Amino acid sequence: MRLLMIASLLVALPFGAAAAPAWQTISAEPGKRIELNRTSLKRDGNIVEAQGRVVLEKELVDGRSGAPYRVIEAFTRYDCSTRSANTIKRVFKKNENDVVREEEIKGADLPVRTGTLDDKVLREVCRPPKEGAAEIAQKANEAAGQLKAANEAMLKKEMAKAEKPDAVKASDAAHGAAPLKESAIPSIRPNLKAAMEGAKESAKEAAPPAPPPPAPTPAPAKVAAPKAATVVVHTSQAPAPKPKKAPKPQSTHSEGYMLELAHSEPAVQHAHIHWDYEGAGGPENWSKLDQNNKVCAIGQRQSPIDIKDGIKVDLEPIKFNYQPSTFRIIDNGHTVQVEIGESSISLTGKTYELVQFHFHRPSEEKVNGQRFDMVAHLVHKADDGQLAVVAVLLERGTENAFIQTLWNNMPLEKNLPVAPPTTTIDLNTLLPTARNYYTYMGSLTTPPCSEGVLWLVMKQPVQVSPDQINIFSRLYKNNARPIQPSGGRLIKEGR
Repeated sequence: MRLLMIASLLVALPFGAAAAPAWQTISAEPGKRIELNRTSLKRDGNIVEAQGRVVLEKELVDGRSGAPYRVIEAFTRYDCSTRSANTIKRVFKKNENDVVREEEIKGADLPVRTGTLDDKVLREVCRPPKEGAAEIAQKANEAAGQLKAANEAMLKKEMAKAEKPDAVKASDAAHGAAPLKESAIPSIRPNLKAAMEGAKESAKEAAPPAPPPPAPTPAPAKVAAPKAATVVVHTSQAPAPKPKKAPKPQSTHSEGYMLELAHSEPAVQHAHIHWDYEGAGGPENWSKLDQNNKVCAIGQRQSPIDIKDGIKVDLEPIKFNYQPSTFRIIDNGHTVQVEIGESSISLTGKTYELVQFHFHRPSEEKVNGQRFDMVAHLVHKADDGQLAVVAVLLERGTENAFIQTLWNNMPLEKNLPVAPPTTTIDLNTLLPTARNYYTYMGSLTTPPCSEGVLWLVMKQPVQVSPDQINIFSRLYKNNARPIQPSGGRLIKEGR
């Protein structure tokens, strides 16, 4: 017993050698400090996973828990080749140790814009690796693993010495010597034999009465096929379609095996279908295309909605910090998307950096039951990861100079971006004159339909010409998600 206790302590020793976070300041700005945990870096080609954090000088109040926090830690996957980022998890802390709230995130890759928090971390983690804290920690962990292996080998050796019974001489056995004590380790051969026999009996019981095949195969060989049965199971929560009647050669499979295949059928059907706005990849099937899209079907705060029955209040004005900038435009297969330089909005003491903006036809949201010809969605992201989308409704009218500049530079091919070197646009000119708005909490309107998105829908629509609408219609006649249930959400409307 004492030997086992000592061995347990030795085996557990390497786990205590794990390296503590090594926070390195990569940017210090007024009101906040951005740090990177060097020991967290995991590289796989151009993909790097890293843990970063923002340390605020003043506390902010968490909108969900109501508790104050000063530290936001984020676990993010960066793609160094495409300069995109996907945050996997966020942790809000009151200080170094006190956790306020954690959240797992099923988000999509977003482009990293120059000057943002993600850009500063991406530049750091995408540098060629060099000998540093992470490498030292890796070597320490390797040494700890070797120590653990040595401890386990020593443990086995000592236990073998302590528990090995006295050897029975051949001559004693021949003269009827007493057998080994019950504490001796039994042979495993009888167990394997019993298991094989049991597998045969189980296969016989599970198989329905049927004429035996011409060349019978031993039952264990058929039962022992779980590898294929578990590859595609339960990737969708949608009801499984009624399986077709299995042909006779499959009747020898166990009932459980066939059941697993029947439940996995939707995943097989949608395995290679990309999401779209109609057909097999349409909105009704988004949750079946990828297990990360399940929120599209079961979420309670989905977008878009019909904006009606809101309460009229005095809303804080949105502060738009948009600057004239060059731009990059791309037809990504779902919409026309544009990225520009330094731009942001400020609301309720928080700054949201503009990530990109794109278009839908018709407008995804309704206002009191009315749809508009098009809508522009301006997607912003704050340091704590929250998204805020400003929606500018577009209606048929006079020509819009801002839109025309974009259409003049429309790419000729999908996924082939165009970046005019000298042409600039000013996003302020797309905004309506009156800046009053509706607001509610919703989600992304495209897979994975992540919730917790702050929606800011401008009340006054902006005019675009029929020709400009028709140009977009040539590419996307309908790229709007259907209206989602409001679920009793509070909608505020500026007076």
